[in-house]
Amino acid sequence: MGLTEVTPPSVAYMCLGGFVVAFSMISLLAREKIFVNEVVVGTLFGIFMGPYFANIFNPRDWGSSNTITLEVMRIVLATGLFAIGVELPKSYMWKHAKSLLTMVVPTMAIGWLIVAGILSALFPKLNFVSCLAISACLTPTDPIVCAAIVGGRFAQKHVPLNIRQILSAESAANDGLAYPFISLALYLTIDGTRGAAFKHWVLIGWLYQVILGIVIGAVLGLLFSGLMKRSHDRGFIDRESYVAQFLALAVFITGVVSTLGSDDLLATFAAGSAISWDGHFNTHVEGEVFASVIDLLLNCGCFIYIGAWIPFNAFTIPELSVTPSKLVALAVAIMFLRRIPAILLLYKWIPEISSWQEALFCGHFGPMGVGAVFVSSLAIHRLSESADSADETQKDLLILALQPIVAFIVLASIIIHGLSIPFFNMGRNVSRTVSLTATLTNPTRSYPEWLMGTSRNPTLPQQQPTEPSSSPEDKRHVEHNSFTEAISIDMEDSPVALETPIPTPSASRPSLSILQHPAPSPSQDVVSEHDLAGPSKKVHFPSSDAEED
Repeated sequence: MGLTEVTPPSVAYMCLGGFVVAFSMISLLAREKIFVNEVVVGTLFGIFMGPYFANIFNPRDWGSSNTITLEVMRIVLATGLFAIGVELPKSYMWKHAKSLLTMVVPTMAIGWLIVAGILSALFPKLNFVSCLAISACLTPTDPIVCAAIVGGRFAQKHVPLNIRQILSAESAANDGLAYPFISLALYLTIDGTRGAAFKHWVLIGWLYQVILGIVIGAVLGLLFSGLMKRSHDRGFIDRESYVAQFLALAVFITGVVSTLGSDDLLATFAAGSAISWDGHFNTHVEGEVFASVIDLLLNCGCFIYIGAWIPFNAFTIPELSVTPSKLVALAVAIMFLRRIPAILLLYKWIPEISSWQEALFCGHFGPMGVGAVFVSSLAIHRLSESADSADETQKDLLILALQPIVAFIVLASIIIHGLSIPFFNMGRNVSRTVSLTATLTNPTRSYPEWLMGTSRNPTLPQQQPTEPSSSPEDKRHVEHNSFTEAISIDMEDSPVALETPIPTPSASRPSLSILQHPAPSPSQDVVSEHDLAGPSKKVHFPSSDAEED
């Protein structure tokens, strides 16, 4: 008997722990500089470690791989949805119910039918009901990928808060609402008649799963909210235990509702929203990093798993005429037609979206990931356990095609949506550089005041410097080796502290701290310290560190 023992669990622990350690070493660089999060990097790492490359980590060798996949995705989604519900402002779901209903239900239904039509055109051997089943797996917006995108630094700076909040709430709500779409397609496949299928869909798919799931989640959320308030008021619960409810309540509610056979995803989201309804829970967990740490670990583990789970060898299915080229065409069509047309049509009834540009942004950011894998695994599970259907051949074809198609679209979505922010940022930087170059190389144009305060090239117009401030702490010099280096500074991320001349304060620069009398008349172009009365009337510019914080 050897001393070493290589087992699938030990390899999984090595991969997960090693990736989290390695990613943590460069997490700030990845997230804040190049805007790539753990979703993209974890998926690529899982692909590399998976059976088609390094062949070190293969989830499909773990026995009941579909059941394991189903439960891993369930727990990750439940904790993510609970966290979204908690972090939304108090009573958010009630105040924005109209917008969410408009944005969620019609958008999902329109996208569901459009994607099913595309699938039917590309793969004619699948009937329309089977195409509806595959389309239902791709209907929900993934809350894990969405949270990683809209919660990043770039989105916080450039995407309005109302857009980020409505995207988060929508991604959480429509993930649970995927149940009625997939259940209708499954009942039409399994049941003998359409009448029985629609009866089961209404009574089970809507009333028992969706409505009952929401009610159970909301009631449990309100109940635990009251219990935690009383326990806290009497000094029975400490802060650490209070914060631990993020994970404990999500897992508990998932277990209760899934045991009853209702919609556990909607239940956890409803519970999170109910717990934070009055803002009491948010106040006590504000500033804590426990939830973020758990979220990072679960996200890393989940997307490493997804990367290794993707069946690259199944992207060609001769029986269904499934080829990589058709899958690429399907992915492109889905990215453009699944959400964008519907939201462009409906955005005027959504107060949080004020322009077609914002509608286009919201339509684009509908990533598919954990939710799609979960729904596809759930569909395979129910189809495998069902009795003989009316069309057994179509059922077998659906089982054969479902996960390969969903896996390819998930991979394409993670890459496209996960890298959208880096490309947006690259476009902004290129546009800014081109604009500055055009401005500064045109001798007939005036130069911006901020540039006159930097180290200048001798060919630029010179200005007489004003007398320096007598306070040493106000002297901040910016030196550059060349003119090119000066214009390459990102003025948003690295603000330049100017010594001369001082621009006239305006409302468009909220970062300035103005300690002076009212601004001079518009005829004055430059304000110097000698024009200001009083010893403490100065203009203070924030340092780079303070601006970034």
